[in-house]
Amino acid sequence: MPNFTGRVALVTGAAHGQGREHAIQFAKNGADVILVDVPKPVDSVPYPLGTSAELRETATAVESLERKALVVEADVRSIDAMRAVVADGIAAFGHVDILAANAGVVTYHQLVDMDDQAWQDMIDVNLTGVANSIRAVLPHMMERKYGRIVVTSSQAARRGVPNLSHYAASKWALIGLMKAVALEAAPYMITCNAVLPGAVNTPMMHHDEVYKVFVPEKDAPGLEDMEARLTQMNPMPTIWVEPTDISHEVLHLAAEESRFISGCTVDVAAAYNANFP
Repeated sequence: MPNFTGRVALVTGAAHGQGREHAIQFAKNGADVILVDVPKPVDSVPYPLGTSAELRETATAVESLERKALVVEADVRSIDAMRAVVADGIAAFGHVDILAANAGVVTYHQLVDMDDQAWQDMIDVNLTGVANSIRAVLPHMMERKYGRIVVTSSQAARRGVPNLSHYAASKWALIGLMKAVALEAAPYMITCNAVLPGAVNTPMMHHDEVYKVFVPEKDAPGLEDMEARLTQMNPMPTIWVEPTDISHEVLHLAAEESRFISGCTVDVAAAYNANFP
């Protein structure tokens, strides 16, 4: 694994799931970490989002690895909040070297009858939230002529997906955003890339609504039904991609050794991605 001694990583959506694992893996490999999440629900999202207690648990895990953790409760939907996060990080550590723009949500609706707020929340969190995170940190990185930005997109950015038009739109848009940032930041030796996970074993995937989407032929499908369906979908013999699998690629793209990898998408999806261009 790469060595991040002396580096500072800012991770959004750090209270649980992929974000927590990214933070822990950065700490295991020497980085201090700025942990960002918003401890309140998004009205259109049916599953529990990160809490203050969970964010503190992530900080405890980082600190147990003898690295420093700065906890900031902030909403990525607010550019002012994200600029304050970066300012706090610079005040605490002197610099911010890495952004893992991971915060995101998912809901399931057909476009024809989607609630207006469900559309707006998806775009605000998944697209504008990532853009705000990048906009907040990029001036500092440009001034230092150093930075690594890794955006969390999705396999839904490779294809149309029924019941996920708003999610797919946000994740496809992230690829265009990432590529534009890669070009704009290239003269400053800053990289920007995206990871595209498949189905990851996180709270986002463990609730009744997602079970019904994956197994629509059953009246009340459960976790076991969805796991059976995922096993059928994945060419590699696995149910899930684990958060650690995504973290390994995030760290790879953030490493010194990846200084000339920019503007790229990397699939971490148990070969599910090989079915599509």
